[in-house]
Amino acid sequence: MARRNSVEIVEAFWEEVWNDHNPDKIDDFVIEDFVITNPDGSIEGREKFKAWVSAFLDQVHDLRLEVVESFQNEGGSRVASRWIVRGRNNGLLGTEPDGRPISFSGTAVWAVREDGKLEHNWVERATWELYQQLTSTSGR
Repeated sequence: MARRNSVEIVEAFWEEVWNDHNPDKIDDFVIEDFVITNPDGSIEGREKFKAWVSAFLDQVHDLRLEVVESFQNEGGSRVASRWIVRGRNNGLLGTEPDGRPISFSGTAVWAVREDGKLEHNWVERATWELYQQLTSTSGR
């Protein structure tokens, strides 16, 4: 059995969904009952995930996700990524949509099925640091 390159799948997801600002491409990558778990809780189901991505993209104009590094376990069933998101604030974290440049880092661990479909994503973001940046009066 050939070893699949799950890193390529995850990085294609980052590019086609996040960097191309196209939540509809989620259909090509994730299973119907996909789950994303982040500090706010879990979002279950592909359609709810698409709505969450759309709302996030609305809050960060000109979003660009830069992959710092990604690697997978031997079988390709797990991928871990470190990344940085940059863009302009349009009300992220309930803040004033002031258009200021923003940047935050995060990590993600993905569960990848044998057929290459993404089934679960666990995400951690530097949300506290981002909130401090967005509410700082010195950056305005």
